[in-house]
Amino acid sequence: MDIEPQNSGATKPASRLNPINLLPLLRYVRTTRLEDETRARSNRHIQMALEEEKRIGMRIAIWARTVGLVIVAILLVFLNPRLEVLYYEALLAGFIILGVLQLRMARVGQSRAELGLIFADFILLTFVLLAPNPFVQENWPGAIQTRFDGFDYFYILLAAGTLAYSWRTILSYGGWVAIAWMSGIAAIHFLGKVIPELGDKISAVLADSPRLFELIDPNSVNFPLRIQEVVIFMIASAILALKGWRSNQLLMHQAALASERANLSRYFPPNLVDELAQKTKPVGEVRSQEIAVLFADIVGFTHFAENHEPTEVVAVLRRFHALLENAVFSNGGTLDKFLGDGVMASFGTPNPRPEDAANALQCGKDMLVAMENWNAERREMQLPEIRLSVGIHYGAAILGDIGSERRLEFATLGDTVNVAARLENATRSLACRLVASDNLLKHTGTARDALCASLEPHPALAIRGRETAIDVWLLR
Repeated sequence: MDIEPQNSGATKPASRLNPINLLPLLRYVRTTRLEDETRARSNRHIQMALEEEKRIGMRIAIWARTVGLVIVAILLVFLNPRLEVLYYEALLAGFIILGVLQLRMARVGQSRAELGLIFADFILLTFVLLAPNPFVQENWPGAIQTRFDGFDYFYILLAAGTLAYSWRTILSYGGWVAIAWMSGIAAIHFLGKVIPELGDKISAVLADSPRLFELIDPNSVNFPLRIQEVVIFMIASAILALKGWRSNQLLMHQAALASERANLSRYFPPNLVDELAQKTKPVGEVRSQEIAVLFADIVGFTHFAENHEPTEVVAVLRRFHALLENAVFSNGGTLDKFLGDGVMASFGTPNPRPEDAANALQCGKDMLVAMENWNAERREMQLPEIRLSVGIHYGAAILGDIGSERRLEFATLGDTVNVAARLENATRSLACRLVASDNLLKHTGTARDALCASLEPHPALAIRGRETAIDVWLLR
């Protein structure tokens, strides 16, 4: 049945629960359920977690149920080595088929078909346990059916159900079984076969032990014992339901964390989110390491913004950022920040890799290809083309957390960042689309020849703010 939606936020503090007074617990469960129903409807991560939990839970439950029923089938042959046992073996096969149907009908949320199969489970089991075996030749009272302790088999269905169904379903299961079982007991008491002479004979033998006769009277269903059975079963159902509720709380907490992590990925690069998620402390102290830094910018964007409607400007920026973001992430980079009409990306943060320089240069080329494809679309729509400029440099940079304890930011600082920004700006004067430093090319390793195929060298480029000129490579 339905897996109960749970809280998409942090779990409630344990201090709110009073282990002695049950009413606060019941109010807490009800309040949590109402809150969770509202939050789950708008959180796809919670919905995905529910669906995955239901699929896995149902498979495990049906597997466990089938194994349990097979063991029971073997046990019955041992307990009753007569041909009449084949009647029960056939019914056990029917229960296995019911389990398979439940697996096929399993849904997250309300499912009438699945609910009907659950009802079929305990109603059929009640009938099997209380109705006499048609192949048994003995002539005995109907109440004898209660003397075989068959009620214990309900626990197999209950245990399997806890693996697949919501805590509310498990809690209700206890009540449903109690009603079905006591209805069957009442039917035997009022409508079942009675053999008075058999009772009279046993009563005469036990005339001095009336209480013993009450226990073994073949015509009595022994209501006190039957009530004890269902009360204990309902208690067990309630405890398992509470455990299921708690487990779903933990599941929803994990789903909430996944949702929060996905939300963070909208603002931070995925590899940085992974790094942050694995640490109980900030990413680390300030350090220096070799990285590649890429800047990309729209040429003439100020003029474009002045001559177009704000909605069109924003639409262009969104498409532009999406194209560049895809190129960065596809090449294992970190999208440090959007800079209005540009982006800053780094390769080697937070952890450096040998292919960082090659990935950065390939990312720059991918960005230009993406822009060419986009401009082809814009030309067909008779829209102005968007020109992109890219600058890339490789060298030592300062990395680490900056800010206060309340607000931290993982920053990339230093000369390498400044040089990459200057190289991007130099594309205007050099009449090219991409400028990469010679130091970047030196660190591209075995990919250098392939990456340099479309580049041309340009020696001794003066960089503003730097005394020493650097050699660069251009892509026209």
